[in-house]
Amino acid sequence: MSFVLIDKPRPHVTLITLNRPERMNAMAFDVMVPFKEALEEVSADNGTRVVVVTGAGRGFCSGADLESPGRIPGIEGLTVSAIALRSMELLDDVIRAMRRMHQPVIGAVNGPAIGGGLCLALATDIRIAAEGAYFRAAGINNGLTASELGLSYLLPRAIGSSRAFEIMLSGRDVDAAEAERIGLVSRAVPGDKLLDECYEMAERIAAFSRPGVELTKRMLWSSLDAASLNAHMDHEGLAQLFVRLTTRNFEEAIQARKENRPPEFKD
Repeated sequence: MSFVLIDKPRPHVTLITLNRPERMNAMAFDVMVPFKEALEEVSADNGTRVVVVTGAGRGFCSGADLESPGRIPGIEGLTVSAIALRSMELLDDVIRAMRRMHQPVIGAVNGPAIGGGLCLALATDIRIAAEGAYFRAAGINNGLTASELGLSYLLPRAIGSSRAFEIMLSGRDVDAAEAERIGLVSRAVPGDKLLDECYEMAERIAAFSRPGVELTKRMLWSSLDAASLNAHMDHEGLAQLFVRLTTRNFEEAIQARKENRPPEFKD
């Protein structure tokens, strides 16, 4: 049984599914290693313009698998301390792989996103949640920190520092309605409509310029790391000039508007 599934439900759209529903798609290494490989494989697929990530069954991802964590590859001869470092690096690399993808990633949060599952959701570029989904920064409930896999970096930037402090320090659940209200997700929709909503958004994005979309994703992530407004504006300007001067997209958009038709970007 494959713990990660790759499907192509619509033209130019790839669906990656965490497929261990009996464990609520917990982050066992047997799941996360093929998941990272799937992200890298799909990123290199030039036929894919947008990626959707979801979980099988009733959960998105329940975080660390405390009962069956799986085997960490390449740890022969290492001490416990070194194994711990390798394991955290492997999970961190999953978050980095999602951020590095050429395509925008839409998180279809179909159910609970707990602990590391919340981190996975936050690493996607756009999040749409089923109405029954909820989110929890669970580390604090387990006697640990709530800070893991980039959560203390990503969550304040998504919803603001005060809300992030409160959610991470209290360990409480955030339901889909609240997640939509505070901007943790773009919208909450009925569960049976979740994937269709994601696919419709993906098809809209896929119709735009490939470098335009990819560079927009890069600029948005880069803005979170920018040291100053001026530095980031220079970065943005170079990206805009690159697409403007190396494609005929702008001219096509003007012509399509005159002819009352959708533009066909050929980049």
